[in-house]
Amino acid sequence: MSTRPVKAMATVRPLDELKATLESRRAELTHDVHDRIREVRLYGGIDRDGLDEAESAEVGTQDDIGFALIQLKAETLDKIDNALRRITEGNYGDCVDCGSQISEGRLGALPFALRCKDCEQTRENAALSERPLAQNSATLLSERS
Repeated sequence: MSTRPVKAMATVRPLDELKATLESRRAELTHDVHDRIREVRLYGGIDRDGLDEAESAEVGTQDDIGFALIQLKAETLDKIDNALRRITEGNYGDCVDCGSQISEGRLGALPFALRCKDCEQTRENAALSERPLAQNSATLLSERS
């Protein structure tokens, strides 16, 4: 008797559990995003005529925070959908950059990770090194204006 089916069963079970967890989290986030959008529609556009400047600023800040939360949750939903798609396609846990396996510890902490630790570190370092260049370009453009 081959050990391959046992290994496949051991791999499938955690993926099924992960898929169920991701689907549950997706349903929860979708419900929350829809509730927040409904609240904005109902209570957004508060008449600020009766508010003083500080109260109006507070309402604006709360609106901004609410929109930022909706955006973050929508981005998380996209990541969850991507992870679910990768599970279905059979390439969940493979680094999108180098193709190696993403460690179980990393996937446990971040179930929608797309890159292994090394490739993610490389990507983050590249983004950090580009940031000062973009800031310098923006400064130069504003100085010319």
